[in-house]
Amino acid sequence: MNETCLYCHQKLPLEITWSTLFLKYQEQWLCKKCASQLEKIEGKRCTICSRNLEKIDSNLVKEDTCFDCQRWENDGEWKGVLTRNTSIYEYNDFLKQYLARFKYRGDYVLAKAFSQQIHELVKTFNPNLVVPIPLSKERQYERGFNQAEALIIEAGQKSNHLLSRMHSEKQSKKSRSERMQNQQVFQTNSPTLIKNQVILLVDDIYTTGSTLRQAAKTLKQAGAKEVFSFTIAR
Repeated sequence: MNETCLYCHQKLPLEITWSTLFLKYQEQWLCKKCASQLEKIEGKRCTICSRNLEKIDSNLVKEDTCFDCQRWENDGEWKGVLTRNTSIYEYNDFLKQYLARFKYRGDYVLAKAFSQQIHELVKTFNPNLVVPIPLSKERQYERGFNQAEALIIEAGQKSNHLLSRMHSEKQSKKSRSERMQNQQVFQTNSPTLIKNQVILLVDDIYTTGSTLRQAAKTLKQAGAKEVFSFTIAR
């Protein structure tokens, strides 16, 4: 049983309730203060990317779809490559710091905080394969691990290495138009395993959707039946 908060390391109180005595116990990973700073995406969402539609101008929404996703879907090259993305939390200051410590400072254990939610979500999607967004060899060497794969493994799921990635400049440094115009940076490793499969892509953050769509496009071109995605933050 975890005794301290993964993030602030404060001691976690042991709360004995009927549910902990008689129902399946769910491990607590964050203290109440840290957990309260995770801002769930609530209310009306974009049906494609999970964006909170109540936080943007209504003129930028059409048929429950945000303006960004409308642009993707109006482009013949990208239409339908990604069926839907599901994200849990808003990318607020706390989660930005949390994920930075997880990804860039090698605090692998922080992935555990999302394990139960990811496990339940995978059951909802019921995909044939769960695939992490890969890092280039250079980027993975810098970080020591792939954060997307860590999320999958800590959720008790099998991580399928069906994609590889060439080294490129970090996506976070590029504008939206630069991301949309990117040459394909992914390639398939085992195309015979992809054909007619429903695939769930996993990454930590959905920003413009470019990375996920590029990966989904590669999988669809290799014969995937349908591609969904999941990220912690949107």
